[in-house]
Amino acid sequence: MSTLDVHPTRTPEPPVTSTTPASPFLGPGSPLDARQQEVVQRVSDAEHASIVALPSDHPLDPKRRARDEATYPELVAQPDRIRETLAVNDAALDELADLVAATDLDRVFVTGAGDSLAVAIAARQVLESMLGVPCEPVQSLDLAYYLAPLVTGRSLVVALSSSGETTRTVEAALVAQHAGALTVAITNTPGSTLARESERTLVLRATRVGWPTQSSTTALALLVDLAVRVGQRTGRPGAHDLAAELSRLPGLMEQVIRDVEAPLAVIAEREQGSGTFLFSGAGPTWGPAVIGAAKVKECTPDHAEAVQVEEFHHYNSLKAGEPLWVLAPAGPSVPRAVHTASEAKRFGGRVYAVTTEGVDAFDGVADEVIVLPRVSEALSPLLTVLPAQLTGYLLAMAQFRTAEARETTGG
Repeated sequence: MSTLDVHPTRTPEPPVTSTTPASPFLGPGSPLDARQQEVVQRVSDAEHASIVALPSDHPLDPKRRARDEATYPELVAQPDRIRETLAVNDAALDELADLVAATDLDRVFVTGAGDSLAVAIAARQVLESMLGVPCEPVQSLDLAYYLAPLVTGRSLVVALSSSGETTRTVEAALVAQHAGALTVAITNTPGSTLARESERTLVLRATRVGWPTQSSTTALALLVDLAVRVGQRTGRPGAHDLAAELSRLPGLMEQVIRDVEAPLAVIAEREQGSGTFLFSGAGPTWGPAVIGAAKVKECTPDHAEAVQVEEFHHYNSLKAGEPLWVLAPAGPSVPRAVHTASEAKRFGGRVYAVTTEGVDAFDGVADEVIVLPRVSEALSPLLTVLPAQLTGYLLAMAQFRTAEARETTGG
């Protein structure tokens, strides 16, 4: 009989902490002064602590469940939070619109990370049409570390962070200041680092006990409102029509939430065990697709990915048995989005299309079609984001029920 080489259990060693600065803006050679470097170090340390506190992937993790359950009331309250946010920022929006309209802008950068970057993507079309200059949604690390030479004294840099303490976003704002750009913070936290370090601040009226929902849609509404006000001052075609449409959107959002929750709950019950979830969109709807994947990753322990409608066709993007949500409101992306749905079915996937009234191209192609009220495509992300957000929450609730049942039966 052989003897096994048994090693005693060792106490795990503490993780190695790197001595490399968390940012190239820390230490000798930094373009930031000593005070600004201290700001970067402080927000970096705080951000790391919040990441460590995230929930686990255990199917019944109580911390994740509490945050998931807190997400729903915040999600359904988004229309009211948008109304409140636009109202309390009315004077600040007018002042900022006057300033932007009088500035000979060369470019707009809207920067952030996570859902904030997705909001920037969703706002691009309306910003460009109303401001008349290129608008670049930029991941905050890229703006701070790579695109800073493109920022000039004629640039507008809008930095989005609900906490106002996102390290790379704060860095991007500081770099923009060095270039002499007009810096605007959009944040849920008035006294935050980002608010203090920016020239102007627009304040969100949102809560974030659950996963981010209100902080995304209120920020998007602010960007749209700012763009429309500038467009009205500069005589951009369609500005007054967009302003009227924006005033109706909170009511339409309430209607969408009421109408789509029940069919999405049935879909979530069916798809809860899929393990991987895909979302696709293009143009302004690419932002809601990114948010949809983010909500699934936040609310559940599963994988989720956003695939741009065109990029879907350049790889084997979907495996047999995987579900795909295609977000395609009325607009030029619809034909390619229908082709995306068709290909996903050919690969053995299941397809759920989210589109708008009057679009019947997904009928007979998608497994199910969710139909939303028709609005201008530039404003449609405020509607298409709602089924994307709800999907993550409803999948999580279905999974919790299944995990509880298995624990009860011992299965």
